[in-house]
Amino acid sequence: MTDRGDRFDHPLLERYASKEMAGLFSPRMRHGTWRDLWIALAQAEHELGFPVAKEQVDELRQHRDTFDWQRVAELEKELRHDVMAHVHHYGELAKKAKPIIHLGATSCFVTDNADLIVYRKALALLERRLCAVIAALADFAARYRALPCLGYTHFQVAQPVTVGKRACLWAQDFLLDLDEVRRIIAWLPFRGVKGTTGTQATFLALADGDHQKVEELDRRVTEAMGFSRSIAVSGQTYTRKLDWTIHQALSGVAQSASKFATDLRLLSHEGEIEEPSESKQIGSSAMAYKKNPMRSERVCSLARYVIEAANTSAHTASTQWLERTLDDSAIRRIALPESFLCVDAVLSLVHNVSQGLVVYPKVIEKKLREQLPFLATEEILMAGVRNGGDRQDLHERIRVHSRAAAHAVKAEGRDNPLMELVAADPAFSVIRSQLPSLMDPARFIGRSPEQVDSFVKNEVEPRLRGASLVAGDEIRV
Repeated sequence: MTDRGDRFDHPLLERYASKEMAGLFSPRMRHGTWRDLWIALAQAEHELGFPVAKEQVDELRQHRDTFDWQRVAELEKELRHDVMAHVHHYGELAKKAKPIIHLGATSCFVTDNADLIVYRKALALLERRLCAVIAALADFAARYRALPCLGYTHFQVAQPVTVGKRACLWAQDFLLDLDEVRRIIAWLPFRGVKGTTGTQATFLALADGDHQKVEELDRRVTEAMGFSRSIAVSGQTYTRKLDWTIHQALSGVAQSASKFATDLRLLSHEGEIEEPSESKQIGSSAMAYKKNPMRSERVCSLARYVIEAANTSAHTASTQWLERTLDDSAIRRIALPESFLCVDAVLSLVHNVSQGLVVYPKVIEKKLREQLPFLATEEILMAGVRNGGDRQDLHERIRVHSRAAAHAVKAEGRDNPLMELVAADPAFSVIRSQLPSLMDPARFIGRSPEQVDSFVKNEVEPRLRGASLVAGDEIRV
């Protein structure tokens, strides 16, 4: 047996993705699904009068879960064909059924159809993970619906928002992803029973030229495998545009997750919000005081891979020749499963982080109050005008005081003196008593709390009603 220390251990399997998602792309799942397809094909062929006996179908079912992986490897080494290696191995187990296994089919009958089955199951798992993430973010948003904080555009101070309102921006992105994942699950067609170049010629010959019987065969196998329809026409493979559609959805989730994690990394730098951390977690081998946003950084790292990997499906779809070419095979075996594994890991991390976000209201308040005098200048100006002041004169005075205050803060490191300068200006004496109330942070957040309430009620709750929420496995470092 090979020492594990002498081989490459895939980080997605060893460190990041869940056992459930990894299981969906395991050899047992893949080849077990192939056997399900061979059973469904044989059953439908038997029912429609093809030369397949019930006894043969029963024997296929009897040996469905028996695998000798070493024997399969020996056969593949000899035959140089993975599908035929499994056909021969299945035939060795189910000897009476051996003559009818894969009857009329091409390799893509099992490979393509099995891929679509696995992809749909994987999307269903991601749907549940998305629901868990959205629920966690919605709870967080509701909890901090009215906590004012600095808003940022260009990562420069802008009009205040609330912590909860910002969380709704993250949740909204994931809601759009949830809509797309659900759409694809409902829409995704089966390849069906189409034959070597998609003409169904072999099946037509087996059916003695009966077109309706061939159509019924396609319908029955499609239905048996849990799909409502098969793709109308195909070459040897289903159009690789389906892969691109799936990969776009995975990329979309990765984009949303990366945006969330990047924002959190910025807020962590500002000291306003942090991801959870363990009591013994080490941030740096040299700087003992450090507490790094390592989970958010991991999200960004894995998400970057998915976003880039999605391009491979675009290239594959655009370079398939005529009825098919095999340069799609190797890249599909890597890019699509790995993207699913990455997104699975990413959503597990995002859910973990979202449930444990640490908010520092005092830091948020301090930073907000440092900037509020500048943000409140329009309120001060309007209050002065309402009390008989000359707008142009007051505007110029505020401009001068603001410049002086900015210099004091930036060049001298002082606390913001703008309110003191305004209060000392005789032109603002009539509203001097109003100045403290004009600095109330709640005056500057608009409808943020109400927007949070509406978003949770009208956007989140309807989509999560009746949904199954799946959190991630224990997060591994």
